[in-house]
Amino acid sequence: MSQFAINIIFVGGSFLLYIGIAIWAKAGSTKDFYVAGGGVHPITNGMAIGADWMSAASFISMAGLIAAGGYANSTFLMGWTGGYVLLAMLLAPYLRKFGKFTVPEFIGDRFYSKNARLVAVLCLIVASVTYVIGQMAGAGVAFSRFLEVDATLGLIIAAIVVFIYAVLGGMKGITYTQVAQYCVLIIAYTIPAVFISVQLTGNPIPGLGLFSTHVDSGVPLLTKLNQVITDLGFNEYTADVDNKLNMVLFTLSLMIGTAGLPHVIIRFFTVPKVADARWSAGWALVFIALLYLTAPAVASMARLNLMTTIYPDGTAAAPIEYDERPNWVREWEVTGLIQFTDKNEDGRIQLYNDSPAFESEAQSRGWEGNELVVNRDILVLANPEIANLPGWVIGLIAAGGLAAALSTAAGLLLAISSAISHDLIKGSINPNISEKGELLAARISMAVAIVVATWLGANPPGFAAQVVALAFGIAAASLFPALMMGIFSKRINNTGAIAGMLTGLGFTLAYIFVYKGWLFIPGTNNLPDTPENWVLGISPLSIGAVGAIVNFAVAFVVSNATEEPPVEIQELVESVRYPRGASQAQDH
Repeated sequence: MSQFAINIIFVGGSFLLYIGIAIWAKAGSTKDFYVAGGGVHPITNGMAIGADWMSAASFISMAGLIAAGGYANSTFLMGWTGGYVLLAMLLAPYLRKFGKFTVPEFIGDRFYSKNARLVAVLCLIVASVTYVIGQMAGAGVAFSRFLEVDATLGLIIAAIVVFIYAVLGGMKGITYTQVAQYCVLIIAYTIPAVFISVQLTGNPIPGLGLFSTHVDSGVPLLTKLNQVITDLGFNEYTADVDNKLNMVLFTLSLMIGTAGLPHVIIRFFTVPKVADARWSAGWALVFIALLYLTAPAVASMARLNLMTTIYPDGTAAAPIEYDERPNWVREWEVTGLIQFTDKNEDGRIQLYNDSPAFESEAQSRGWEGNELVVNRDILVLANPEIANLPGWVIGLIAAGGLAAALSTAAGLLLAISSAISHDLIKGSINPNISEKGELLAARISMAVAIVVATWLGANPPGFAAQVVALAFGIAAASLFPALMMGIFSKRINNTGAIAGMLTGLGFTLAYIFVYKGWLFIPGTNNLPDTPENWVLGISPLSIGAVGAIVNFAVAFVVSNATEEPPVEIQELVESVRYPRGASQAQDH
């Protein structure tokens, strides 16, 4: 059986499962659509949160970024994990006690202002659309390879699949679909990792294999990897970073952005009690850890396998001839995600760091520039092929990669649609809209969001994990401070909260757009996105932490210069701090 046929069986079978679940769990009411009826079991919810959390950025792109940058890019791993702990400890139980459907609804009621709710809707939509761009881009990468189509067509196929099961099932359908997707993606991620770890180190546990001895060379795996890449002009894989400020701000931005992401927060509204919200968080951490403890090993082994594929006899010998390139390179070249240019016309593939620092060494070898460009987002998906694993493993990781991208995309689209239909239309424009009309508005807004995300996903402003990091920065600068102050400060009033959110959002977006292009449109950036042009060396990916500080500062200054919140609001804040019991999510 051909590899294409195997891929179709695994991918097609998983899609039929997802759509079947969506039909079985079709939302019949707004409560089903927004919070799955409010009766999801904590273990089920924890697994769904795990799938919602482990997006294309985690499954596909994070390991690729760590593989390319080594220790410097471990900030993605640390920031996302630490942020989830913040979310579970500081926000989830309190928001669950409040008993509403959405994050903007909490902000609107806590700050006793429809305008605050509308500003929260704006922040949510900007952050979620940016996030979903990364998911659709990741799904397009997976589809393009495993269905053997170009990346644009792969992106369109992904959008159609998400549209079918997300629009039909709402939160109820998405919850049970995400449980199935978690099972698919975690099996798909760990099985190839186990195979590759055994091949390279003899250790079946990838996390331990990372620190084991490389079988062929007899030296530690990371030592072998450092030797290979430094011989080709790259920095050591385990090297420390020079710009500590940017690293700290980036990690902080990911952490507090995680805690402010509405598509994860909304999952805690689906359980019956506050205690269930805490248990959901605990189970989610267990499920997330299974992948996150494996990711660094997958990244390191993928980088080593890639280098030894091009230099099978070591970097001191000639690299492979282009005509003798392995089949996996040929397959990925079709997608355009691997590109070869024979700059010195010797028929061989030169893969190295062609920066000026390595120029003299490269010239002594007859090289005239790096000739192989490998998209970082493909490394996890290509890993089984690089390691010559069985065809069924490749099919499995195809299904897993798509499950990761589609599960998070569905959660984000639900957050967007609920913000528009419940907070914007029902909350402000037409409070008397019928339940049927509200459901229709939610589904139409979700469809529009899919179209926008697909269009922008065709030309994303970076790799999947980088685009997601931008979304986290936006959430960190806009929603997280408002949520924290709404729960833990009785003094913050509506004027301060609105001023803080708008200032934090505007500041962060302006900084990002200067380097990434206005509204992420290619070619509209004012400055090249390089460290030399960053203010104080702060990357656009890290600016969310600064935006959050600006948000907090503006909110406190404005609130203290204006009237205190009403007494009943201060009493509401006091009651939310003690999460005993919880009201049901209510349709206001």
